[in-house]
Amino acid sequence: MRLHYGDPFREQKLLVAGEASCEGFPRFEIAGPERLSWLHAITAQDFARLQPHVPVSAYILNYQGHIIHALWGEDDGQVFHAQTEPGHEADLLAWLGSMVFATKVEMRSAPVEPAAEKPPAGSWAYDALRIAAGTPRIFRDTDDRTLPNELAMPDGDRLGASVHLKKGCYPGQETVARVYNIGRPPRRLTRLLLDGSEDRLPDMGADVLLEGEIVGRMGTSAIHYELGPIGLALLKRDVPTGAALTVDGIAASQQVIVDPDVGLHFQAAQAVGGKRWLL
Repeated sequence: MRLHYGDPFREQKLLVAGEASCEGFPRFEIAGPERLSWLHAITAQDFARLQPHVPVSAYILNYQGHIIHALWGEDDGQVFHAQTEPGHEADLLAWLGSMVFATKVEMRSAPVEPAAEKPPAGSWAYDALRIAAGTPRIFRDTDDRTLPNELAMPDGDRLGASVHLKKGCYPGQETVARVYNIGRPPRRLTRLLLDGSEDRLPDMGADVLLEGEIVGRMGTSAIHYELGPIGLALLKRDVPTGAALTVDGIAASQQVIVDPDVGLHFQAAQAVGGKRWLL
């Protein structure tokens, strides 16, 4: 994926208007009559009721509930057309292949086809808009300990876009359900507004500090055409949401994406006059 095509701010605006496309993510296809029921069984997403041409994303978890793979795409009624993060296609396909057993599915790589009549946008533009929307990229904004609960607020029967909370069993489901029911995930995804006077962005993976103490991990950062320099970080749950932070020597303020108390008890509390009763 190219960083930009000459003007990252213009590319952002074109993406917002739907007048540009961002390519470079590895593509593959999953065919076979049992593809959706198979994906339903091995991912945290509900594929059982997926309708054709409805975009969907999904996490694959280990048995401790940590995110180990991510994919997204849509089904055309015959084939699920999927994408994943650059550099992770081989590992994902190998893992999926190990889970086929006697299931009637077939996987194959697919060529990247540029969107017709749309100019390209680079990863700088894509990341700026994604960070502004609070959407993490797995393996860049996460580490090998990340739980889905740390990345998204509950939205009905879903935890963000990639985890369905009321489907049947899947690897890691017990951990996701336990953290959701009790609340208070170990960490929380946070949008950082970065001091633009430094004329640079923090390194991915840098320590986030509160009064000199390490309280989190920096993920991706970018310069948004309206918000300026922004980034995503995973912070310890108990970091005060109003606390001023530093990362890689750059001052940062927080914009809450995931509430420190997010979970079923938090939703119940919100329903009782907005007061946070401990249920």
